[in-house]
Amino acid sequence: MYIPEHFEEKDPERIGALIEDHPFGMLVTVQDGLPCVNHLPFLFEAQAGRLLGHMARANPQWTHLADAKEVLVVFQGPNAYVSPSWYASAGVPTWNYAVVHLRGKPSLIEDESRIESLIERLTLKHESKMKNPWDAGDRRSKLFNKIVGFEIEVTEIRGKFKLSQNRPHEDRCRVAQELAGSGGFMDAEVARLMAD
Repeated sequence: MYIPEHFEEKDPERIGALIEDHPFGMLVTVQDGLPCVNHLPFLFEAQAGRLLGHMARANPQWTHLADAKEVLVVFQGPNAYVSPSWYASAGVPTWNYAVVHLRGKPSLIEDESRIESLIERLTLKHESKMKNPWDAGDRRSKLFNKIVGFEIEVTEIRGKFKLSQNRPHEDRCRVAQELAGSGGFMDAEVARLMAD
């Protein structure tokens, strides 16, 4: 990923927050010289330096994980179009956004109790906000046979938060103000990141 120095994000808290808020990442592997991408939910254990995930056993990408030396996972945060009409000084149309790329060494989770723990953690994280949380009940063991769990030992984290840092302060303020007032959810999220 191309990251000009002024857009590079190194703060582990901001990076972790982006992954926490946008845990549906893109897993990228290469098999026989061809890229393969699947979109999957992840758990990021920052202190342990690993990502945890699962996919359907019917998805052939899991077989790539057994042999891969390295994989890439991309987390995309909010993004928004920026009009040059918002600038006090000359400019061109652009896009503000936040993304995080994690590279690492994958391995399959073979132990059924670890897979069960992973699924319970993912379910609890997302179902805890529900009025009537889902429970697999008796179907639990059948579900586990249909998925493959994996973990990725993270070896590199690169964050790019392109938030008009290359513009004068007045332009940055105007961009944030326009985005915050647009009424769009993503625009408001980008404005919030610009204020952090």
